[in-house]
Amino acid sequence: MPPRHEILHVAGREVKVTNPDKVFFAGPGHTKLDLVRYYLAVADGALRGCGGRPMALKRFPDGAGGPFFFQKRAPAHRPAWIETVELSFPSGRTADEVVLRDAAGLAWVANLGCLDLNPHPVRAEDLDHPDELRVDLDPVPGVPWEQVRAVAAVTREVLADLNLIGWPKTSGSRGIHVNVRIEPRWGFTDVRRAALALAREVERRAPDIATSRWWKEERHGVFLDYNQNAKDRTVASAYSVRPTPDARVSFPFRWEELDSIELGDFTLATVPGLVAERGDAGAAIDETLGSLEPLLELADRQAAAGMTDAPWPPNYAKGDEEPPRVQPSKRRMPTKPLVEIGRAATQEEALAGLARWKARHPDVWPHLRPHDVLVDAMRGRSTTWTRIRVNLEQVPSELRPAQEPLDPDYDPWAGYEWTPEGPRRTAGGD
Repeated sequence: MPPRHEILHVAGREVKVTNPDKVFFAGPGHTKLDLVRYYLAVADGALRGCGGRPMALKRFPDGAGGPFFFQKRAPAHRPAWIETVELSFPSGRTADEVVLRDAAGLAWVANLGCLDLNPHPVRAEDLDHPDELRVDLDPVPGVPWEQVRAVAAVTREVLADLNLIGWPKTSGSRGIHVNVRIEPRWGFTDVRRAALALAREVERRAPDIATSRWWKEERHGVFLDYNQNAKDRTVASAYSVRPTPDARVSFPFRWEELDSIELGDFTLATVPGLVAERGDAGAAIDETLGSLEPLLELADRQAAAGMTDAPWPPNYAKGDEEPPRVQPSKRRMPTKPLVEIGRAATQEEALAGLARWKARHPDVWPHLRPHDVLVDAMRGRSTTWTRIRVNLEQVPSELRPAQEPLDPDYDPWAGYEWTPEGPRRTAGGD
């Protein structure tokens, strides 16, 4: 018997859902068809966040509990009505990325196993000028939710002082995103510069709970990730379902709700009803285009005060005013003594290795602060892998363990060799 499929009629189109009964979230038992129907229920809001924008496909073929991969290039076998646009990347490569225009497109990408939606901050009609500045409030491990809320409130105050309107949403993970619609007049470099100025101003007003520091070993509290505004970076958009055990959703909310929202309240099961009851909190976002000029003027004042550019992601060309791209522990080893614990294909495997290290060193763990454990999502060819390091700065020198063999010791580039054009699979690679 051939595998079962289901045909949905959406926006005047037919969308085929293959293996509709495949479980994508084991805990609540949500299936692929449940995911598709969710996106149809919140289509208006979801399209406000991702519609008309080129989008990288983050695919979970086996659901939230399985591996995922990024697919920048649109699938060769796709419906004729799926639009694409050619993007160029900092590496010099190009790719035709998917552009969604209607609910049928949402159903189609959900059928491909796309749990969350990852659009670029530009419209397909103008790929060089972002119309959205993205503020990503990313708490370091151990930071309580109340502190994330407090930093979000300060972010709102700074934006208001600069005549900008921020539209908040939960990240669907542990943080908050604040999106700011802007006039599409500035390039990516200026938008990133404006985001850095904003991050530094929030840090100035709330230095105990907010940071703009790029290197994880220097962070505390909530990190404002200004580099999410660099070209080729994407962020999960509004109403995205995240790969969490409870199928959590990146949910737009109103600022007056900031003190009462709880992350676990917004899931694939609850959000359609909430939207039907109270509407979309981000419905007016496209009516509030703002100017970057006040933020860029702030950046100029910061530069005059001696603040140079901050580090870019490692796969970008080094900026003229960028400080040395060397993490502080390698510049000042006595100040930041780090040991690397392990590298793994998944965060769960890496954390299991950390638990084993903790069991081997019970006298060390009580001296560590939450932000001394550095959990890094590292980019591979088409997916991410996880590295864990520990900062031993607070551990008495006589108790500091030496670097041990990595556990686990995953090599994301096994089977590849490096060439001037980038990684290339070797003849004997899998």
